[in-house]
Amino acid sequence: MPNNEKCSYVNHLGERCHSHSDSSHYCYWHDPEITKSSPDTSKKLEEHARAGGMLHGIFLKNANLENLNLVKRGSKKGFDLTGADLYRANLRGAHLFNIILIRASLMKADLSNANIHCAHLEECNLLGVKLTDTKIEHIRIGKTLIQENSAKVLEDQGEHEKAKDFYEQAEEIYRNLRKTSEHQGLFTLSGPYLRKELTMRRFQEQRCSMNRVSSKVVDLFCGYGEDPLRVIMFSWALILFSSFFYYVFGLRFAGEFQVFSMDQTLEQNIIFFFECLYYSVVTFTTLGYGDFIPVGFSRVIAALEAFTGSFTIALFVVVFVKKMTR
Repeated sequence: MPNNEKCSYVNHLGERCHSHSDSSHYCYWHDPEITKSSPDTSKKLEEHARAGGMLHGIFLKNANLENLNLVKRGSKKGFDLTGADLYRANLRGAHLFNIILIRASLMKADLSNANIHCAHLEECNLLGVKLTDTKIEHIRIGKTLIQENSAKVLEDQGEHEKAKDFYEQAEEIYRNLRKTSEHQGLFTLSGPYLRKELTMRRFQEQRCSMNRVSSKVVDLFCGYGEDPLRVIMFSWALILFSSFFYYVFGLRFAGEFQVFSMDQTLEQNIIFFFECLYYSVVTFTTLGYGDFIPVGFSRVIAALEAFTGSFTIALFVVVFVKKMTR
């Protein structure tokens, strides 16, 4: 084929690569058969990128890209390597600030000592990527990993064992990101990664199993120890829930039994509800002033609320201190 023919690669937007092709109908960067392992590969790629060459879908499997510099200075948008294949690529010490690697593959790539601040990694395969001393602040990995999406599809199809494998991969990725964040003191990142890691572990259990249910309860209560607001929301929900039962089953005040009744005025019923709310708060916090006394079934609710309240307050202190001392 003549050298003036264009590369046959067309990206997801329908745009065609304008680089010259070789006998394989693809240019050097889009040819999957060419191993880019020469020492000057980084320099060639930098020149290709800065000359405006297409970076979508380039094949860089096992490429030697050590100390690669693809920082697009003076631009809010970094170089776009959407769909690029960087499987096992050597990216040690690379400068990839604000790089776009959406739907790309960094599987088992070595990013040790690299800088990927603000990188766009949505739907990027991050399985097995090495992040030793890698600067990962403000990276964007999206709400879910591609492994999560694949697992959910398989779960809906009843393929639990196959889905479990993808959940294990997702757990490994989140664990890797969490450890890297903790090592760098980026606890605002490590907290959400920990929650996702434990969520992926939960999904590996059989539905309705005790392990999965108990893990879900811990997540709902406190976000696996990372969300004190959930503890507060649960506390208020329990207080309001208990207030309703006191409202229906009644309390004793100054020797007089009080309960919701249609024979009472609206104002009296509203006042009594707020009294029940007050008693619920007192019971939840185990203050026990003794002005109101539970009667009948209200005693059971009061006992359960007091026990749960003491446990919940202790849980809140632990979660809050954990978040504030980081």
